[in-house]
Amino acid sequence: MTAVQTRPQTTEIDIRPPASRPRRTVFDWLLLAGAVLGALIVLFPLILLLLNSFKTPDDYNNGGPLQLPSHLSFHGLTTFWNRVDFPLKLWNSIFISGMVAVLGVLVSLFNAYGLGIGRVRGRLPLLLVFLLANMLPQEALLYPLYNLFKSVGLYDTQWSVIIIFTVIQSAFGTYLLSSVYSSFPRELLEAAAIDGAGRWRTLWRVVVPVSWQTLSVLLIFFFIWTWNEFLIPVTFLISNDKQTVPLAVASLQGDRLMDVTTTSASALLGLIPTLIFFLIFQRTLTRGVTAGAVK
Repeated sequence: MTAVQTRPQTTEIDIRPPASRPRRTVFDWLLLAGAVLGALIVLFPLILLLLNSFKTPDDYNNGGPLQLPSHLSFHGLTTFWNRVDFPLKLWNSIFISGMVAVLGVLVSLFNAYGLGIGRVRGRLPLLLVFLLANMLPQEALLYPLYNLFKSVGLYDTQWSVIIIFTVIQSAFGTYLLSSVYSSFPRELLEAAAIDGAGRWRTLWRVVVPVSWQTLSVLLIFFFIWTWNEFLIPVTFLISNDKQTVPLAVASLQGDRLMDVTTTSASALLGLIPTLIFFLIFQRTLTRGVTAGAVK
């Protein structure tokens, strides 16, 4: 037998210097400083709100709004919580905003499916009508809507607000989704038709999964927009047990017994639910907004 000589393996070592990072210019530092300053300006009202929410009225009167509290006080939070029955107002806002978000997305989906994919006759004039309906000021709608819901017996009910905002939000949603569905891939629709899928099945099995990110963004926007509405709810919800969180916060302005700390606490309690909702769906919102950037 002959011995087989093996050649020792050598490893190549990359001796090239690492790529140097690009140096920051003066413009970059100025841009960073401007961003930090803008963030501080945006956060300043929230910081001021937190400071005054946990103060006693004496701390506020002696030190003003910018001084730190001597000790944490939950006087303003408990006063607002008990006086306006905050859990009930919170449930009313969640119910109204949630129903409007779901119904608004469904109505927008059905309308846009017919206008954007179905290509019904008179598509452009109909889209113009939806756009104009979304641009109408709410003040112009109050009197006719008041007479309408008064005559059908829905005045001072939560369903009156739900119906109004479902129509308003779906007008914007229809206009947006119609432009999205007008460029929907026809190959997917033709493949579904070849497989024997009807229009209803194509909608739920093809169109909705492909456009789910856009629908999620609309759902989040509709919920937050409806939550912050004030004019129409204060007009159509006159009973205390049917009012929402923004109405409960605004009711403190007419109460002479309220102090600044309680008002700050009410604003903080009204802000926390929407902030939690936004943090939960932040990734969904980011994906939906950037969905069309990369294919």
